[in-house]
Amino acid sequence: MAQRININADMGEGYGHYQIGNDAEILKIVQSVNVACGLHAGDATVMRDVCLQAQANGVSIGAHPGFNDIWGFGRRHIRMSATDLEYLVAYQIAALIGMANYAGAKVTHVKPHGALNNMAAVDADYALAIGRAIKTVDPTLYYLALSGSQMEKAALALDLPLAREAFIDRLYDDEGNLLTRTHPQAVIKEPAVAAERVVRMVLDGEILSVNGKKMPTAFDSLCVHGDEPTAIAVAAACRDALRDAGVELVTLPELMKA
Repeated sequence: MAQRININADMGEGYGHYQIGNDAEILKIVQSVNVACGLHAGDATVMRDVCLQAQANGVSIGAHPGFNDIWGFGRRHIRMSATDLEYLVAYQIAALIGMANYAGAKVTHVKPHGALNNMAAVDADYALAIGRAIKTVDPTLYYLALSGSQMEKAALALDLPLAREAFIDRLYDDEGNLLTRTHPQAVIKEPAVAAERVVRMVLDGEILSVNGKKMPTAFDSLCVHGDEPTAIAVAAACRDALRDAGVELVTLPELMKA
């Protein structure tokens, strides 16, 4: 039975005067954040502000690199050479490290965003390109990778610190991959449903597919998407349910070092 777990959220995904999600409220619930690095969303000021708030709330900080796709919010699949992708990811990680320095904070992990995450989960070249970028910029950063994916294999092959991820508010297919967002059941929006599922996931060490298939899965961190309108309610319900079940919630570095 798992006694400790980490909840992470994607945030800092506004731009200029435009805000997406309620970062201030999410930061009161989660223990780690994945901060957009300026290409699919975010900008220098947004990155700095989120890092300052995360530091004030005792929340660990990760880079959330995506495709250069503001219009599509990083959710459109883009094919490029693995070398170009490697440099694109390294560029974004370094940008967040620079803005985190303004907050006196340290970046501790990297988690790809959106379509990049989905593609790297099944594409070894993309997964390895992300890993090489991490290793070049800072080899102490955790590669936060979808459990059982090509990203997990890349982290192991490159001898990078690995943390495995599962999702609170997304449904899986019977092969253990996330349902595409075009699927009507892709996102779990009911807090009670998410809370019941997440407790089962943590205590039983398994994920459930959209068809009810039980899949034993090792994971260290659970993600909730901060841009969803239901994010606050879902995240709060899951946090409370896990605590009621006796599960301690800690930052990603605390969990992994233990």
